[in-house]
Amino acid sequence: MRPRKQETSACDDLFRMRLEQMLDQRHALYRLSGKVDWSAVEERFGGLYAEEGRPGVPIRLMVGLHYLKHAFNESDETVVARWVENPYWQYFCGEEYFRHEMPIDPSQMTRFRDRVGDKGCEFMLGLTVQTGLETRTVSYASLSVVNIDTTVQDKAIAFPTDARLYHKARGALVRIAQGMGIGLRQSYARLSKVALAKHGRFMPMPGKCNAPSANRSGSRPIWAE
Repeated sequence: MRPRKQETSACDDLFRMRLEQMLDQRHALYRLSGKVDWSAVEERFGGLYAEEGRPGVPIRLMVGLHYLKHAFNESDETVVARWVENPYWQYFCGEEYFRHEMPIDPSQMTRFRDRVGDKGCEFMLGLTVQTGLETRTVSYASLSVVNIDTTVQDKAIAFPTDARLYHKARGALVRIAQGMGIGLRQSYARLSKVALAKHGRFMPMPGKCNAPSANRSGSRPIWAE
């Protein structure tokens, strides 16, 4: 279903204060929230949703989270987590009152990018350039030169440890055997997954042996002396 719009209430809440009354109106994000053409993104992406089903997440929230993600070099998980802690981020994304719960599941960020596609991402980028020109923070002369930054952004990377490679190799061997019609008594899929998880939680203490070993006299472990 089409996303719901973030509408401001006509009456104040007796027990809560509006974000606009709490925040510094000279803050960059506070001022920028009033300069971005949010109606343009709602009009552009609103047609990508079906008429039936559950109402979608507000488009301004999704677009604002993507702007904050790239502006502060965050991942999908961290930008959503920091959004809960930062009232300026919430106001930038169109919230009226401070929220204490996560606005979306981080996986919805990926689904939104898949929905809008490359053209939609280019439209959001163009909107930032247009906002920069209107606020005179970007000049037309600066658009004639393109600077490419090859800095690697931190990601949640699964490093190829020995245990992970063994787990991956076991899965590959099982698939090859199944493809050749070889019957296996046990694939060890569940046991291998459990062993990999236990290996990841194993953390030996620095300066200690993995197992207590007695010294020659047999009285105390060597590392306990």
